[in-house]
Amino acid sequence: MRTRVGGGFLWATLVLQAAACGPASTGLKPVGAADTETACPGGRKVWNLEISDQRADRSDSERVRDLIRQSLVRSFPGCQWTTSPRSEAPTIGIEIHRFAADFDGSMYDAAAEWTVSVRSPSDQTLTQFDAEARVARPNYRGSNNEREALRAAFEQAVARTAAGLHNLSEVP
Repeated sequence: MRTRVGGGFLWATLVLQAAACGPASTGLKPVGAADTETACPGGRKVWNLEISDQRADRSDSERVRDLIRQSLVRSFPGCQWTTSPRSEAPTIGIEIHRFAADFDGSMYDAAAEWTVSVRSPSDQTLTQFDAEARVARPNYRGSNNEREALRAAFEQAVARTAAGLHNLSEVP
């Protein structure tokens, strides 16, 4: 009499792994790139913050936008943030283009890409730049490689965003 314990165990393991899967952004935490010399960019204390998701698949949109928002708050602890469109404050706008990790069978290719624009209270564009990061990670056994690759790309993109905003000259 033959039993197929190995096959049943493999199948059960795959089912459990598939059930546990969700967006890779689920396990990510906000990061901060605080600079002690720049508590808030452009010499202003109050900023509007607009984050829009332009990705094709927006299933985790609220989570990704909140992750970026919290990371900016940590990066600029001296700022007061608002989302009021009638505020007299200048606006930092972030338009998300890509936030995902693709798997080709042996490597995870993660990317965090967004455009940052800074507008005056009169809606004049003061500066605009892209914050892009790509990370390739092998599929190591025993690790959530998708999340780790996306985390590394996210941290790099946040650091580039903070660096671009740190270099912002005085905002009228």
